[in-house]
Amino acid sequence: MRALVQTAFGVAVVDLEEDEVVEIGADELLEPADAGVDLPLLVASDRSGSTVVAVVDRRPPLVVSHDAGMTWSEVGGGLPPGRAVAISHEHPDRMLYASESRLFVSLDGGRFWQALTVELAGIETVAWQEPASA
Repeated sequence: MRALVQTAFGVAVVDLEEDEVVEIGADELLEPADAGVDLPLLVASDRSGSTVVAVVDRRPPLVVSHDAGMTWSEVGGGLPPGRAVAISHEHPDRMLYASESRLFVSLDGGRFWQALTVELAGIETVAWQEPASA
């Protein structure tokens, strides 16, 4: 699993399983994901099918909907304030959350989060590097 991380210094490719930066300064710029939700204190959001995840400027910093935004559940009680979030379109239970300098991964729809040791200053947005379709 790999993630693309837009920072103030360019795009980094991070191997999430090895917990390391494998490339920095990739040419492409990431567009922030936008799930089209209208929530108070919204910072960032992403969607995959009926699953929507949103970073909000409060504690806890994440809310998740599994019914296209009709109802919301708070998640990520131990996470720091966030900047960006991404859902894997191949596996919607895989979520990537970014604070100002750290990445966090959930493989179970946001119930549990693992902090990576990689630090990248000035994170602006994140995306999953999905395998190319054949």
